Amino acid sequence: MEDASQGTTDRVNALIRHKKGIAEIRVALRIRTIQTVTRWLAGALAVVLLFAFVIANVAVGWSAIALANKIAIPVFALSTGTFWLIRYMETNAEGHYEKTARELKIELEAAEELRLLDAARLGLPVPDRQYSYKDSIPAELESLRKDGKKYRRKHNVAQSIIIVGSLAGTAVSALADTPAPLKYWAMGITFSVGAAAGFTGYYKWRERAFYLQQTADDIERHATAFDLGIYPYDDPDENTRLAKLAKEIELLRVEQRKREQQLDQPHEGSAEVV
Repeated sequence: MEDASQGTTDRVNALIRHKKGIAEIRVALRIRTIQTVTRWLAGALAVVLLFAFVIANVAVGWSAIALANKIAIPVFALSTGTFWLIRYMETNAEGHYEKTARELKIELEAAEELRLLDAARLGLPVPDRQYSYKDSIPAELESLRKDGKKYRRKHNVAQSIIIVGSLAGTAVSALADTPAPLKYWAMGITFSVGAAAGFTGYYKWRERAFYLQQTADDIERHATAFDLGIYPYDDPDENTRLAKLAKEIELLRVEQRKREQQLDQPHEGSAEVV
């Protein structure tokens, strides 16, 4: 009996170690992703500024865009410095941080699978697994709301570009004798407005944010009703209440996945996805 209890304790401790390892990998993946995105953006900005600097000075001349050059040169230097600084940090990183984001994603998936295998070997009773499922609800809510805020922020930025760009483009184009630099600005503004409108319509950030927030609110409503013991979780049997909570939340997750699939479909086939 003691051996069985010791074996269970060892497996529980192994699960705790798995969770700690997974948390560390997730933090490393988040930091690595930020570093990678920042490095690529800094490098792309430096290259674009370099080509724009050369082309503009050849086509227009230094004196005509002296102010733009005074702004572009420091920004180019800052972008280049940021690129090489992040590159140096990535090269000299240790542990999980020395791996690429792709490698960390694969490692995270492997760690999750290993944790599930150890949890299956542990053979916890169904009520215990349901309690563990209930305890994971706050993390699920945080993830849903975080993703919703991300999509809402993207939508707001795109809409701001469309509104401000439309007004600015109209004002610049309305000038009777538009000088050459302003023509380039008008072209850039028009392109930005079109790109923002296209990305907004294609990725449907507003709809994604709305559905994520709706799912999070529904899950929170069920969790609150369970904690307060009100309908539909007013059954005196704790196991029955836990089973009902797990069932309702899984249904909400399934609905959320269907909505995401529907948003990923082209307009012609979106109505076919239920």
